[in-house]
Amino acid sequence: MPANLLPFTADLAIDEPAYRTHLRWLADTRGVTGIVANGHAAEVSSLSREERRRALGIALDEVGPRCPVVAGVYADGTHEAVELAKDARAEGAAGVLVFPPTLFMWGAREKPEMALRHFSEIAAQADLPIVVFEYPPASGIGYSPETLASLAAIPQVSAVKDWSNDIVAFEANLRALRATGRPVAMLSAFTLSLMATFLLGADGAISGMGSVVADLQVELFEACQKGDMDGARRIHDRLDPLVHVFYAPPFVDMHNRMKEALVLLGRIPAAHVRPPLTPVSATEREAIGKALAASGLAAARRA
Repeated sequence: MPANLLPFTADLAIDEPAYRTHLRWLADTRGVTGIVANGHAAEVSSLSREERRRALGIALDEVGPRCPVVAGVYADGTHEAVELAKDARAEGAAGVLVFPPTLFMWGAREKPEMALRHFSEIAAQADLPIVVFEYPPASGIGYSPETLASLAAIPQVSAVKDWSNDIVAFEANLRALRATGRPVAMLSAFTLSLMATFLLGADGAISGMGSVVADLQVELFEACQKGDMDGARRIHDRLDPLVHVFYAPPFVDMHNRMKEALVLLGRIPAAHVRPPLTPVSATEREAIGKALAASGLAAARRA
């Protein structure tokens, strides 16, 4: 499930024609089973509530009839999260991806009842499928395996997007979810080591990088599912140059770089980003071009 990027015009309004083209490419990719709108990749923190509704509405109008669209719920308070989830339900989203409130960094890991209350209220008042967004433990707002297992008991929780960025933590979370016996999908967001998480048993992925390489990520998943290790390594090796260029320090520029990749591939017209983000440098743009070529993408997309 790729998390779509959100193209902007030069005056930083949503570029609807470019957005629709981008969404169609994602939905047309074989093996894509859903799209996440209003996530980190879409610069959600810069969007007003009305813009979030609009971006979701465009996605649902363009691809919703043939591809489920999950809406990101990015909010620091439970009341706001509930209202955003209600917006998503009213628009027709297939579910919501719930980000952890930044308040949780002040010790909520030691108070799991806060997470339980947050998700329980969203579930009760919005009543649609929920994907729990698991952050890296080092961030201070990641949930423990025990807390994830407790959240999995909420009937509306249908999946976890695991961005723990630690293969040991990922496995512990996976085992905790499996032990509940509930059919909660484990969706990897560990793009730095996607092959490893697929081999451990992830049920799929939610990935901002999927906005650029959804087709290759699908092929990687399928090769791992079939036990085709040689094929999986070949695809992993193709993805590696892009992983290194997209997620190089500073990490905050990862989606800016992905936008530049889409420009170079001819999929969007410009890579405008909203402040406080800044455009990538000419040097970085050149590095992205070289990584695309090393991955065999540039020639394939221009053919």
